[in-house]
Amino acid sequence: MKIDLNADIGEGYGHYRMGDDEALMDIITSANIACGFHAGDPVIMDRTLRQAAARGIDIGAHVGFPDMLGFGRRVIQADPQELAKYVLYQLGALSGLARAAGCRVGHMSFHGALGNMAAADDALAEPLLSAIAQFDPEIVISVSTNTAIERAAVRHGLPCATAFLADRAYDDQGALVSRKLPGAVIEDKQAVLQRVVELLRTGSVASITGTPLPMPVKQILVHGDTPGAVALARAIRGAIEEAGGSVTPVSQLL
Repeated sequence: MKIDLNADIGEGYGHYRMGDDEALMDIITSANIACGFHAGDPVIMDRTLRQAAARGIDIGAHVGFPDMLGFGRRVIQADPQELAKYVLYQLGALSGLARAAGCRVGHMSFHGALGNMAAADDALAEPLLSAIAQFDPEIVISVSTNTAIERAAVRHGLPCATAFLADRAYDDQGALVSRKLPGAVIEDKQAVLQRVVELLRTGSVASITGTPLPMPVKQILVHGDTPGAVALARAIRGAIEEAGGSVTPVSQLL
């Protein structure tokens, strides 16, 4: 099995850092880089994508609400067409920096509250994915399976890579459990590793109630801001390789 090991990085701001991006980039094969709305700034974006490119890591945009104080995890009510422009703005910013650095943005994912809302609402996902398709019809959408985002991406002919969030719980429908609920974030490293092994072995993961969820995964995601993220990413990579698999950039899996 070949699978992409993916992480959200570049989530600092100015002199403030969030997570150990450099150490993570020695382990992962693709990166979702914050684009200045929920985190990040032009200097951090440029530095992060150049470091990723130098390591042969696939570069992706991580887009969210304009919500620095809430780290993009607070709901903002706005017209869907307005939100589509927010998404384009972030894609354009990272893509411009990538072009100047001699590389490209090959995939994107939604962050936080914006991702949760779009995943559950076809009326919101549709204009967002339409705008993305107009921006780049070849960009890969990193997404949880069986969501409005995935359905809209398919309608617009965008390639999708199903991502498994190793440290997050899923409900029986395959949606992420709200961070406000107990058990939503899995902090025990051994429990996370067991989920990865189960996924590799059976092609499914257990929901928060224990229900098996089939998941045709291309990516395993680690949150860069999670305490112990580097050790967790290293352990996940080790589990993949011990199971006979290999970590491979998402661009080589589609």
